[in-house]
Amino acid sequence: MHTILGAGGPIANALQQELEASNENVRLVSRRQIVTTGDTTWQQADLMNYSETLAAAKNSNVIYLCAGLMYDHQIWRQQWPVIMQNVINVAKETQARLVFFDNVYMYGLVSGPMLETTPYNPCSRKGEVRAKIAEQLMAEAHSGNITACIARAPDYYGAGNMNSWIDMMVFSKFAKKQSAQWIGKPETLHSFILVNDAARAVALLGKNEESKNQVWHLPTSPCLTGTGFINIAAKSFDTKPRHMRINKLMLQTLGLFNKLIRETVEMYYQYEFDYQFNSDKFKRAFNVEPTPYQKGFQDVSAAYVKN
Repeated sequence: MHTILGAGGPIANALQQELEASNENVRLVSRRQIVTTGDTTWQQADLMNYSETLAAAKNSNVIYLCAGLMYDHQIWRQQWPVIMQNVINVAKETQARLVFFDNVYMYGLVSGPMLETTPYNPCSRKGEVRAKIAEQLMAEAHSGNITACIARAPDYYGAGNMNSWIDMMVFSKFAKKQSAQWIGKPETLHSFILVNDAARAVALLGKNEESKNQVWHLPTSPCLTGTGFINIAAKSFDTKPRHMRINKLMLQTLGLFNKLIRETVEMYYQYEFDYQFNSDKFKRAFNVEPTPYQKGFQDVSAAYVKN
């Protein structure tokens, strides 16, 4: 049984499809009901509640933690350590292998490529939380109390909804033949992963015991400048690469009226300086290549046209 905790988000949805395609038994766990088909089941649980989480994960062979919390540093600080401890305790009780889908906030501002060995040096409040829970998880794994790994990914695209700023500010704009918006300096480098690539890699980690007790950077194409990204995206949508740069002052001003934008301001460093995510370790271990940006953008464009 493959159990997805925090089902319903873009990564969880793609992971569900990947597991179903390989005929795995899948259980979805979330607070809100999810309509399922075939042999996939859904169970309600609040991950802040240990007994509910344990009941939902009963008889699991692999547990995937794909939860996404409201983008608020105070909520993250209050809830993430509790959720992580609950899931760790569930993994101890069930003896299931645990795969945690994570981001790169804990690294902070990195000069050069981000590697699995890059020290945690967060420069944001949300980064501090992510560092804490990653250390919390791997301490248990390295002590032999659980079998777990971290699947870490950069910013993703191809979510098909507004959960990704790239989908919202670039693809959805180009689909309407409007000007895109780009946060930060378009001349700096940035890494992006296709949602389906991330899901396939997470499923692969879940099915391979040799992935245990390690951090894995999911397979990601070489980074692009913002300008390069916009040019390829515009071509995929058969439109002109018009775009407007959103600088930090603009974010701060908009944040006065919008809490979500206000929470984005502290992450501006990711778009002001080079953001180079390296996934060579995963590619060597599993012989997996990421989808090239040109192909990924064409698939996203086709999905927008279809919908």
